[in-house]
Amino acid sequence: MTGTRIAALGHYQPAKVLTNDDLAAIVDTNDAWITSRVGIRTRHVAGPDEPVDELAAHAAAKALAAAGRAPDDIDLVLVATSTAIDRSPNTAARVAARLGMTSPATMDLNVVCAGFTHALATADHAIRAGGARRVLVIGADKMTDIADWTDRTTCVLVGDGAGAAVVEACDAPAEGELPAVGPVLWGSVPEMGHAVRIEGTPPRFAQEGQAVYRWATHRLPTLAREVCARSGIAPEDLAGVVLHQANLRIVEPLAARIGAVNAVVARDVVDSGNTSAASVPLALAKLVERGELATGAPVLLFAFGGNLSYAGQVVRVP
Repeated sequence: MTGTRIAALGHYQPAKVLTNDDLAAIVDTNDAWITSRVGIRTRHVAGPDEPVDELAAHAAAKALAAAGRAPDDIDLVLVATSTAIDRSPNTAARVAARLGMTSPATMDLNVVCAGFTHALATADHAIRAGGARRVLVIGADKMTDIADWTDRTTCVLVGDGAGAAVVEACDAPAEGELPAVGPVLWGSVPEMGHAVRIEGTPPRFAQEGQAVYRWATHRLPTLAREVCARSGIAPEDLAGVVLHQANLRIVEPLAARIGAVNAVVARDVVDSGNTSAASVPLALAKLVERGELATGAPVLLFAFGGNLSYAGQVVRVP
């Protein structure tokens, strides 16, 4: 069997930053209320002339440059997003056009906040099955487009951004060796599909925050340990833990609860807010860029969100 690896990462966020104090001028809230409940202090906001495919293309271009690859080295583009305005052309096709690609397969995946880890697993499967050799995997969302700016429980959460990975074929791991992209654990809780919603015309983001919080704090440790077991790694041997950046009160305690006592824990939610499908690759790319994770180090990725869907895998740092 062919192995797969993440060759390089890239990330992008719009220049405009919205602070908690800025939000207090828009809706009935304040910095203390926001930070005590979710830990967010700032978030990046794209302008009306910055569509989600532009955010995605910026992150993708950085990942390609870091990997030393040209756009036409890619034969499959997967974009995880739930905030594309148009159904066709899809976001992946628009990203391919922006990058000057000539003939890649292009697909969008809408699994909301769990989109990137689903897309990464899909890329891994496509390569192992012989359907692709090199895949551009992107998580990108413009959540501020779908925010209800009169609802202080949700509008304070969201930010815009994109993260990307170049995923390519490599030698299969030797017996007993940790794979560079480990087996995925994915699933959903259909009876909780209503807990995270993007519905209506125009579409608006809404959620039942307490229900999601209870599910995440109760189920995530068990699921995360199972992801580690599938890759054959003990939680204490993880170098990093990158969760969907939904709430600092979910992110911070998880590493200790699963036994990842030596892991760097991504806390990008503080500076970026909830960027939905972008949150995992955005947080991972920043950790790597800052040198907080060594090349080859094992990192747990795990995301959850709309549907209520979840997906996770252990990967090696490029």
